[in-house]
Amino acid sequence: MVRQERAIRTRRLILEAAASVFDEYGYEGATIGEVVARAGVTRGAVYFHFASKRELAQGVVEEQFGQDELPERQCKLQEFVDLGMVVAHLMPRDPLLSAGARLSLGQDVFGDLGGGAAPGWIRRAETLLAAAGERGELLPHVVPAETAWLVTGAWTGVQIQSQKMSGRADLERRVAVLYQHLMPSIAVPGVLATLDLGPDRGGRVVAELAAAGADGG
Repeated sequence: MVRQERAIRTRRLILEAAASVFDEYGYEGATIGEVVARAGVTRGAVYFHFASKRELAQGVVEEQFGQDELPERQCKLQEFVDLGMVVAHLMPRDPLLSAGARLSLGQDVFGDLGGGAAPGWIRRAETLLAAAGERGELLPHVVPAETAWLVTGAWTGVQIQSQKMSGRADLERRVAVLYQHLMPSIAVPGVLATLDLGPDRGGRVVAELAAAGADGG
């Protein structure tokens, strides 16, 4: 059991180091040697967990979906908004998310990663939208799968533009504006009036998660 826990910690340490390297240098510029140096582990330890740089990049992309779940809400559309706002808050602060975005959008590695992070985010968004539909929160014309694909694409575009124009300094505000424009087209009026679409929403949810974790610990 102790050996297994140590292996899990080592794998996470390697992924965090790899994320910082991929985020800084991109896929082509990243080296296993730099990952070894930042993680403070042996090259053998890296190859024990990841057979190649491609597998390491895939691990970084997939790790973001192992994050803690969002707080459950009575309103599933609020959870849907919270997902996007939390990622907007964390992306400039979390190398795993930032590197996952860079790897997913890099033309040199895109095909190897099976679409990158997008399919996972689309599935997660679709699940929340389907639950919202079951609770009567969606307008009749909304198809969860189509909306999930569209919103994920729009969110990605906002993220790219924010990165290019401000280094993601305005990402939370820009994503909030996206939802302020989008939600009236999918939410029934009674639900729309209850949604918190503020630009600081992601930070407040992250603080809520941290407080719940502290209470649980």
